[in-house]
Amino acid sequence: MRHGKKVNHLGRTASHRKAMLSNMAASLILHKRLSTTVAKAKALRKYVEPLLTKAKNDTTHSRRTVFAYLQDKESVKELFDEVSVKIANRPGGYTRILKTGYRLGDNAEMCVIELVDYNEDMLTTTGTAGAKKTRRRSSSKKKGAESTEASTPATPEAEGTKEETKDAE
Repeated sequence: MRHGKKVNHLGRTASHRKAMLSNMAASLILHKRLSTTVAKAKALRKYVEPLLTKAKNDTTHSRRTVFAYLQDKESVKELFDEVSVKIANRPGGYTRILKTGYRLGDNAEMCVIELVDYNEDMLTTTGTAGAKKTRRRSSSKKKGAESTEASTPATPEAEGTKEETKDAE
């Protein structure tokens, strides 16, 4: 049973894990996306989302608290100046994990963790997906009818009717 074993230690000591998550969080804030393993991304999500929530309240105390976690002045400045403005209306769920396959060397499951409000590709496709649909259901029925004609054996009578329809057109 794994009662009370909520933290994934990622095979590292506490100090190594803390430094790694701090560096990954700073990189995620600066670059808006990060390619890593799924286990590290899930640990990073638990680490960085409370910091993003704290950044909504721009006070000296919250800046110092976030700096204690990140240990990087540039990422703290970026977080409070730009990122907090974009996530101000979002009630949570600031990150997204997209699985990308398996790493070639050790077959570890890889993913991309990104800030949700900064993926312009996904934001633009969701808005235009409804407008681009122009197909009608009748076109799929016609394709089904054509495939049944191709699957039936050709008889001289059927070929004659096909030629007559071509002449009529």
